[in-house]
Amino acid sequence: MPLDSESRWRLVRRAKIAAPQVEGELTIRVATTDDLVQVAEVYNYYVRNSVVTFDIEPLTLDDWQHKFEYINDLKLPFLVAISPGGQLLGFAYVAPWRQKAAYRRTVEDSIYLRPAAIGKRVGTKLLEKLMAESKAAGVKEIVAVISDKGAESSIALHERFGFKHQGHLGKVGFKFGRWLGTVLMQKSL
Repeated sequence: MPLDSESRWRLVRRAKIAAPQVEGELTIRVATTDDLVQVAEVYNYYVRNSVVTFDIEPLTLDDWQHKFEYINDLKLPFLVAISPGGQLLGFAYVAPWRQKAAYRRTVEDSIYLRPAAIGKRVGTKLLEKLMAESKAAGVKEIVAVISDKGAESSIALHERFGFKHQGHLGKVGFKFGRWLGTVLMQKSL
């Protein structure tokens, strides 16, 4: 039985409290295949417990391997945030916005953090580096597609970096027994 929204957020808050605190100097670096187990762990937490991703089934390590190779083949950035103790605290990447050739310089960003890393500026550091690496890769536009429920901190993060609201799509996803929409934001590099 799926949890209601408040129960899911209680679970997130409990995970933040129970998790080790993020202390010391954070490292943002290019992801490697060795990171993908932890990437899948972080992402699948949100698949199971939130509406910030519209995936309904957890992604396998093989799914992440294919996505990682695809992004690398396109020479687009896929970054990870690593704690001083070596734990992956979050990840960020960009992928093509659409498959048609005319969109080749426009990407969509994705950023996910362990609950313990929320509110510790990990997302800020990841997005800052992701934008710089995207620009260096020849990207001209970054689009953020953010759930219109439960992702207020993601919207605020993108606003701080100058992303502009471009629209809202209502009732485009159905998860945990309810309809969800997306907020569309865009940043020119």
